[in-house]
Amino acid sequence: MIAGVQPTIKEIVYSGVEVSAHRQVQLRMFSETLDKCKKLTDKVLKCSRWNMVRQLYHAKKMEDLEKKISRFIQGLPLHVLCDVHHLRADSEVRFDRIDRGFDSLSEKMGSMKIRGGGLVQEEMKAGEAAMEMLTEGDLGNLGVGLELGKRKVKEMMFGLKDGGGLVGISGMSGSGKTTLAKELARDEEVLGHFGRRVMFLTVSQSPNIEELKAIIWGFLTGNEDGFGATLPEPVGKIRRLVILDDVWTREALDKLMFNIPGTTTLVVSRSKLADPRTTYDVELLNENEATSLFCLSAFNKKSVPFGYSKELVKQVVAECKGLPLSLKVVGASLKGRPEKYWEGVVKRLSKGEPADETHESRVFAQIEATLETLDPKTRECFMDMGAFPEDKKIPLDVIINMWVEMYDLEDATAFAVLVDLSNRNLLTLVKDPRFGAMYTSYYDIFVTQHDVLRDLALHLSNRGRVNKRERLLMPRRESVLPKEWERRNDEAYNARIVSIHTEEMTEMEWFDMELPKAEVLILNFSAESYVLPPFIAKMGRLRALVIINNGMSPAHLHDFSTFTNLAKLKSLWLERVHVPELSTSTVPLKSLRKMSLILCKINNSFDQTSVDMSQIFPNLSDLTIDHCDDLVELPATVCGITSLNSISITNCPRISELPKNLSKLKALQLLRLYACLELKALPVEICELPRLKYLDISQCVNLSFLPEEIGKVRTLEKIDMRECSLRSIPSSAASLTSLRHVICDVETLWMWEHVEKVVPGLRVEGAEKCFSLDWLNE
Repeated sequence: MIAGVQPTIKEIVYSGVEVSAHRQVQLRMFSETLDKCKKLTDKVLKCSRWNMVRQLYHAKKMEDLEKKISRFIQGLPLHVLCDVHHLRADSEVRFDRIDRGFDSLSEKMGSMKIRGGGLVQEEMKAGEAAMEMLTEGDLGNLGVGLELGKRKVKEMMFGLKDGGGLVGISGMSGSGKTTLAKELARDEEVLGHFGRRVMFLTVSQSPNIEELKAIIWGFLTGNEDGFGATLPEPVGKIRRLVILDDVWTREALDKLMFNIPGTTTLVVSRSKLADPRTTYDVELLNENEATSLFCLSAFNKKSVPFGYSKELVKQVVAECKGLPLSLKVVGASLKGRPEKYWEGVVKRLSKGEPADETHESRVFAQIEATLETLDPKTRECFMDMGAFPEDKKIPLDVIINMWVEMYDLEDATAFAVLVDLSNRNLLTLVKDPRFGAMYTSYYDIFVTQHDVLRDLALHLSNRGRVNKRERLLMPRRESVLPKEWERRNDEAYNARIVSIHTEEMTEMEWFDMELPKAEVLILNFSAESYVLPPFIAKMGRLRALVIINNGMSPAHLHDFSTFTNLAKLKSLWLERVHVPELSTSTVPLKSLRKMSLILCKINNSFDQTSVDMSQIFPNLSDLTIDHCDDLVELPATVCGITSLNSISITNCPRISELPKNLSKLKALQLLRLYACLELKALPVEICELPRLKYLDISQCVNLSFLPEEIGKVRTLEKIDMRECSLRSIPSSAASLTSLRHVICDVETLWMWEHVEKVVPGLRVEGAEKCFSLDWLNE
């Protein structure tokens, strides 16, 4: 009966099944046709058998409706075949089951007929069986991670005020976002909360917005008369859930949302489109879940079958890094292959190369589609991420410095690009508790990137001849430079970024390279002794140099004399190395603006009274010294660098005092002395700094007082003094008229009560203790 079929059609339209917008419209039209058919049948039954004119009129209308329904029924197998094709591509391990279901469904659909009375003679069980087959999770049961995601999203949805609002599911491409959304669409608790009024729509990259809006409006209101129609009275009192999958832009989302009370919209996207507080970031699979999913694709079982190498399976699974899409595709490509083939795949994956053509087209290509929405410069910035080692935290300052020099960006603009990439789930920010606050130090924030994303960046960067590439990147640590580079070294390289990742290098292990366009050089190594590459001396356009030792102890650098020709060098980052001694013969780095010494041994570099640092670094604006445990004092000649805008001396436990002539630094705006445990006092000269805006003395546990005349620093805007031992603050602090923000311990809030009353706009914040020794694990 028509009454039995109509609910099934509507359930398909407003279900958790991923149905295209075009088919949503077709099903909706079919439902309307059935509705007309039912009304006509009622009229026929009421019509007198003697009214022949009326019966002929109704018979003609029945024939027209029968033709419409017949055309729709004839087209059903094609729609189902399309669905099967998509499911086969997305879930090869279930193809046989779907194929059998398709045959059964085709038989049942073929039996649907329009009889003389215009009634559809078919039970709704056929439709329900088809729905069960087509909506089964295409990634299988992902275990604890999926259940955790469902629970967290449900908490967000059920906790919305007024019963409605916007909730998000966000994650990188292939992370299982859609699977989670489908599971929620058929979750009994969700269906119960929304009275089974749940609709699932796929939006896609190029949606027909008007068509989708019509579908959503009809679902929310039951009103087919257009968007301007008056809402039925009870609509605002009924809960409804609209799930919008694969939304690419906030603009598209805004157009598809209706401000109707009781309506919850769940947006599923590769980018973070909803409020971060109501967005669930999909967690990747743990080792056990990843292995189960991989084995389903490779063996049609949830575990490694007898006779297969568990070690090889473990290696492949490890290279997929918990990404469901990669696990599925790589697993399917290895099905039935010999072990030698598996070994080759492991090697290719470890180099950031695709396992095969299928892996490239179905994983790399799908993720690459995300890059289409990026502007050209942001896309280039994403590709630069391939320059950094896998499985490492990348200091944010290194990335910012690189982009500033490469693309002529301001620091704030480069930071905005990085946040944008993070919001699009193309990298991850490991945030300091003070992340996002004014004057946050970038080197306290780290960036990580999923290896599949890094592999994509490498894959895109490594296209074309090696000498013509914009980036010359080593995907993993090797004992020597790549043979491909050596074979081509008779011709100059066009690379602007060069990233080298080796072990200990001696002079004999380097070969000559012509890099006339290189602007960024990143040297990553693990060694106690490292000879710098001789070709640095010929890199006349080098603007940023990053030297990072990933070994356990600081490395000794050799051939530091190669720095003599770096006239354009603007940024220098040294990490876990012995800083070479400076001398009167050291060639001045006149263009150097930023210098960062991280986890370094300063040795006697700064202790020589005969060395004038202002002569060697005449234009330095930012000096960062972090976790250098042998730094006892800054040389007085540092204060001769009148261009200094920022000095950060952090986590240096032995420094006990600052130079007395600090007042010479007329341009200094930021003075950060975080976690300098032996620092007992600030020099009085600090009160003579005419442009100082930010003072950080947090975790200086032996600092007991501020200079009495601190009130003279009328430009000071922010003080961070959490977890230091100040017993009181000078009365002159009431004269800090520019002061807007003070962070201190809760128990020292009382010190600032008077100042807070007399300084307009001042906010005094009591912070929880955040002392951390996480850096010891770096």
